[in-house]
Amino acid sequence: MRLKALVLGCTGQDGSYMTQFLLGKGYEVVGTSRSNQKNISNHEKLGIEGLFLIKKINLLNFVEIKNLLLEENPNEIYNFSAQSSVGKSFDNPIETQQSISLITINILEACKKTNFKGAIFFSGSSEIYGETLSGAKIDSEMNPQNPYAIAKVESFLLVKHYRELYGLRAVTGILFPHESPLRNSNFITHKIISAAVKSLKDNNYKLKIGNLNIERDWGWAEDYIKAIHLMTNTKNLKDQIICTGKATKLSDFIDLTFKQLDLDWNNHIISDPSLFRERDINISFGDPSQIYDDLNWKPKSKIEDIIQKLLKSKINNS
Repeated sequence: MRLKALVLGCTGQDGSYMTQFLLGKGYEVVGTSRSNQKNISNHEKLGIEGLFLIKKINLLNFVEIKNLLLEENPNEIYNFSAQSSVGKSFDNPIETQQSISLITINILEACKKTNFKGAIFFSGSSEIYGETLSGAKIDSEMNPQNPYAIAKVESFLLVKHYRELYGLRAVTGILFPHESPLRNSNFITHKIISAAVKSLKDNNYKLKIGNLNIERDWGWAEDYIKAIHLMTNTKNLKDQIICTGKATKLSDFIDLTFKQLDLDWNNHIISDPSLFRERDINISFGDPSQIYDDLNWKPKSKIEDIIQKLLKSKINNS
């Protein structure tokens, strides 16, 4: 029997890659969008536009989610729907909280009320741990530093609660930053990639950014999609950390990027103290040993590979 998956938030980076992956596995996919004017540019880039049904739904409305489950009767649910910018969460904390924790409990409660027996994946964030002086594990102390992270903590705990108390087959994947050509251009990595390509054409181009000394655990989105599918399709469902286990300093990311184009980044990147974020996390990286032991998953792309692929895509599409 052909499996059916429901991909909530199917137009963003992760939702688009997951839809492509599932279609490649022979799934029937039903995606959701909150707008009649669906932004399918990512689907067009991946060549999957028109290959699956997209339904308009308000995930803040419990009844709409419940009816969707009854209509579609999926085998698996993947939730990638949320406001995903840490910066924006300071400006719009109410919207951020609703888009994460309220939607999480709506999905869980709808699954409980409809007696849903399939697996349910929720997209978590490394931001819940705050600064990590050693690689974060699933049971590491949570220390959220922004409204986005606080909402992700609540979502994580709700999923755990519904799994343990009601027996729902629901899990959270704690995703560390993961890049691709589909990543929103507001993220710092893509600003740097764009700046490097612009500097090739304009020797006077300058980009102002904040703290160059932050360190992050950057991975490749398509690697992480495979991990998500693995952890959602195992008998012993567990929350998992999905990461590379290696932190890269932002200044090193910049240096590697510009060196691949034979440029000196010091001529083009300016660190502006006025752009430093309050309560910024200095270092954040995870420990992927559990998902390797449980599911034999390891990321394939190193930071140099990630930068090379991002640059290639940017140059080809400039």
